Amino acid sequence: MDAQRKKGILDVLVLSILEEEASYGYQIIRSVSEVMPVSESTMYPILRRLESSDSVTTFTREYNGRMRKYYSITDNGRRKIDEFLEEWDEIRAIYEFVNKRKKRLES
Repeated sequence: MDAQRKKGILDVLVLSILEEEASYGYQIIRSVSEVMPVSESTMYPILRRLESSDSVTTFTREYNGRMRKYYSITDNGRRKIDEFLEEWDEIRAIYEFVNKRKKRLES
């Protein structure tokens, strides 16, 4: 998959996970990895980018005597999910258009 496309999809995967509930980095990595392999070195820059674009906010909470950083989706992050879904409808229409013509040429 194209690196730029993968980057955008990872952003939406993270936002989708956070739409359900706030979470911390390692748990986000585990959830994303169910769909697409991702490493810490990939995930944490994504989380920082989402935070700097006001798509997520952060807060800390104590867990087993240590402070853990949690990420929570913002309204801007929810808008990004909606934009992705709208774009995906367009991409699906283009895919169907191209695929239909390719099949017609092959027959």
